[in-house]
Amino acid sequence: MKKRWIPWWIANIFWFIIFAIGSAVIWLREVDGAGVTQTPELRLIAFVVLLIAFIFPLIIQVIWAIVNAVVRQ
Repeated sequence: MKKRWIPWWIANIFWFIIFAIGSAVIWLREVDGAGVTQTPELRLIAFVVLLIAFIFPLIIQVIWAIVNAVVRQ
């Protein structure tokens, strides 16, 4: 494995851990910060919002992977 892939893997692991923690918080909480009891529908909406928030880092990671694969050093 080339050295330029190491930061990419570290960044992927970081984003995966943050996403997993956020998902766990959404699915395991009974009441949100506003005091609203969480129903399955509200949890799904919150999870979709989390997914939308993680689209930007995903796009960056894909572009970074393509650059790493194309650039030859």
